[in-house]
Amino acid sequence: MGCQTAILKDMPTRSQGLTVHGDNAKIFTLSNNKGMVAELSNFGASVVRLNVPDRNGNFKDVVLGFNTLKEYEKNSDYFGAVTGRYSGRIGEGKFRLDEATYFLNNNSETAGFPSHLNGGNQGFDKVIWDAVPMSKFNATGMQFTHISPDGDEGYPGNVEMTVTYWLTDDNELIINYAATSDESTVLNPSSHIYFNLKGEGRGDVLDHMIKIEGDHYTPVELSLLPRGEIVSVYGTPFNFKQAKRIGATITEDHPQLKYADGYNHNWVLMEDKTGLKRAATVYEPESGRYLEVLTTEPGLNFYSGQNLDGSLLGKGGGVYDKHSGFVLVPQHFPDSPNRENFPSTRVNPGDTYKSQTIFRFRTR
Repeated sequence: MGCQTAILKDMPTRSQGLTVHGDNAKIFTLSNNKGMVAELSNFGASVVRLNVPDRNGNFKDVVLGFNTLKEYEKNSDYFGAVTGRYSGRIGEGKFRLDEATYFLNNNSETAGFPSHLNGGNQGFDKVIWDAVPMSKFNATGMQFTHISPDGDEGYPGNVEMTVTYWLTDDNELIINYAATSDESTVLNPSSHIYFNLKGEGRGDVLDHMIKIEGDHYTPVELSLLPRGEIVSVYGTPFNFKQAKRIGATITEDHPQLKYADGYNHNWVLMEDKTGLKRAATVYEPESGRYLEVLTTEPGLNFYSGQNLDGSLLGKGGGVYDKHSGFVLVPQHFPDSPNRENFPSTRVNPGDTYKSQTIFRFRTR
């Protein structure tokens, strides 16, 4: 009974401004009894700030992002946002479901190959979500809801999507996803947070120590779409079974690293285990901040921030150069609707899609 959820009547809130469509974006502030603060926006159901202590108790914002709504609107790199309906790529923006072929909006092209990426031209990251503050024992939260209509970006079915964030007194940011559809469809939402555990705008992340709990990964083509194979990480630069620096093997002469100019690949998480499991850990030696990622998803996409090119200024006025942040996206595999050997992303009427990710912060 101590875990009963209730609507929170009073939460610190401020305006983020009006979108280009005239909708009011707001920022909501969650805090816990250890001083950790999470700021969330109803634009993209985004994480815009996350203040986390270091080993000496000093707090820094560890997520990349911007000071103005306009910058979030015009930027296409999904800073802190929920991506969907489908996180990752769908080749040529099409897939077959039962007897029908669906054509999605292609919003990305790599090496001349088009794809539908992270939900299309106006995915979950570019809409205003309904927001309700929540509370329960040991945590405060925010529940975001969005109705994605039939035909949205080409997808079938009216989908009601709910994303609930909880900031716990154990310094965890918990993200719960739930959705229903009135037609058979595909669904693969996730969160696209850029982390720098030294603090946003404080240099690159190449010295962060990362461990990924995956014995296999899904190699890509030049298009960055998966080849359809599931390959062992052993004997490759994709072996993070023992913690190593992000930059330790990132420049090795390996075709997969050349295709992506670094890491932007999907790891297979413990194929024989379902439910909540540890996907990765990241340790930053200078600050002592330690991040543990747990998820119910079967895959984890690790992106090493190589497309950041110094053209963006962050919240603290620092330039986001190459490798200024890393992204860990728990998800089903890219292009799964076109790959029978990948875990299915199908959701049928009467089903309730559910997923959970936990970002747990500690110090060493």
